[in-house]
Amino acid sequence: QVQLVESGGGLVQPGGSLTLSCSTTSRIIFSHYIMSWYRQVPGGQRDLVARITSSSNSTYVDSVKGRFTVSRDNRAATMTLQMDNLKPEDTAMYYCHALPLGTGFPAWGKGTLVAVSS
Repeated sequence: QVQLVESGGGLVQPGGSLTLSCSTTSRIIFSHYIMSWYRQVPGGQRDLVARITSSSNSTYVDSVKGRFTVSRDNRAATMTLQMDNLKPEDTAMYYCHALPLGTGFPAWGKGTLVAVSS
């Protein structure tokens, strides 16, 4: 089972920025995984925010386009989510997700909390 760890969450004012990171110490070939960020509010479902392929092709949910940027470093086995111009509606627990291209099982991190409030 791949172990994923998120970091970088916190409290920020509207219009501010945060950078989330997802890393793994598991002995995997990081480039063999499609990596994603999801978010979830209390009582809600876990929704996709951004996804990045092994070749760094990225997609975003419409609500974050132009504000969030996802990137990855396959050699360092890390994924980053740069979040700018944050809005109160971005408040959620953010989760890292790894989907293997071949055999294996998807994995989730435990999440990092982002709170946007004045």
